[in-house]
Amino acid sequence: MGCQNPQATKGADPLGSDPTLLPAPDSHLGILIDCGLFQGQEDKQRVNAGDLAIDFSITHIRALVVTHVHIDHVGRIPYLLAAGFDGPIICSEPSAIMLPEILEDALKIGFTRDRSLINRVLDLIRARIVPVPYGQWHEVFNEGECSLSVRLQRAGHILGSAYVECDARAGNYDERVVFSGDLGAPHSPLLPEPVSPERADRLVIESTYGDKDHEDRETRRYRLKQVLEHALADGGTVLVPAFSIGRTQELLYEIEGLIAEFGGFWSQLEIVVDSPLAAEFTKIYRDLKPFWDAEARALVKAGRHPLSFEQLTVINSHEDHLNAVEYLAKSHRPCVVLAGSGMCAGGRVVNYLKAMLGDARNDVLFVGYQAAGTPGRDILTYGPRGGWVELDGERYDIRAQVHQVGGYSAHAGQSDLLRFVEGIPDAPKQIRVVHGDDDAKRALQAQLKPMVPGTEVLVPH
Repeated sequence: MGCQNPQATKGADPLGSDPTLLPAPDSHLGILIDCGLFQGQEDKQRVNAGDLAIDFSITHIRALVVTHVHIDHVGRIPYLLAAGFDGPIICSEPSAIMLPEILEDALKIGFTRDRSLINRVLDLIRARIVPVPYGQWHEVFNEGECSLSVRLQRAGHILGSAYVECDARAGNYDERVVFSGDLGAPHSPLLPEPVSPERADRLVIESTYGDKDHEDRETRRYRLKQVLEHALADGGTVLVPAFSIGRTQELLYEIEGLIAEFGGFWSQLEIVVDSPLAAEFTKIYRDLKPFWDAEARALVKAGRHPLSFEQLTVINSHEDHLNAVEYLAKSHRPCVVLAGSGMCAGGRVVNYLKAMLGDARNDVLFVGYQAAGTPGRDILTYGPRGGWVELDGERYDIRAQVHQVGGYSAHAGQSDLLRFVEGIPDAPKQIRVVHGDDDAKRALQAQLKPMVPGTEVLVPH
């Protein structure tokens, strides 16, 4: 968000939109909204080119505002610091706790193995973090005739997620620009749903699911129950490629609810979280109960433990991980394994897939978006047709059943996005549709145009 002519700049958008959404070349002050890594095909293009360095001007940037801590929104922060950024990192209070944790993992995987260097970077990041409570204006700068304040509102995507309201003033001119970040689906477990902003002169909105809607909560819960019952019936493993933050905790919440409701032979079902990072963030979620929604807090008050129950096992060490893969591949004990990464592009889930994809007793359950170019997208596309997937350079036949329960996506569906826009009292003068595949962006644009006829609806290139 720049002064003179209030504008905004956003960090690398992971799904292919131009990193500079609203360029402000003539502005002398500004902020950056998120700074993340690419995914899928975009990720391959950039990593193969060896170009993760910051490729946009940062001279006018006075602060980084983080909408949430998924790696596709924060993964390039170390590179931003290396490029000379020395401003504050503004985020919600839960994100302030989680950001160093997620970046430590990212640094170890893609930046350096030097522990002392990792610690120095993390110490620098911790020193820069400015936690801001939801709903509270925070002044970023006020110099001469130019000023900018931001306010974070709950986005319902993951714990700590926010959309960003920006109030920019230059002389007698003022403008409210809203960045959606990633919006969550209504009625998701654990988190309150987002409420539309009271004002947005310009809106920059995500479109991950701009072309489709999710199943409602009851439908997805019923489908989850069906998949788990299949595991109980034939002693197979339900393998869930899980994102460490958000989906893992929502699934644990729903599975605990099914066990509590049906009991009986459900007590035979073992739940395994095989991801040190997911386990750590599940602990953080438990520690941040004040940020849960009313339903989840009521369960805790009634003595339930939706993120810590008897059948839940956490695997940390690599040796225990390898033993679990070998044991479950041979056993006939029903089990649900949540293992990273969510798109099957790496992490412990790959070993499970190699060992279990060829056995029809097993199931693969996708609960989140699978970007083009990832093994997860290939399994989802070709698995139901008896195809194969390439993992670590080798082909593996897919005989396991493949399912997708879209309602557990942490992203809003098309109708949810439209309601978010419709809930703004006065329609924005301009809407920019970003952060989605091209088809999703165009589909959302086509729905928005007749809904807000006086609004310019753009898809940046």
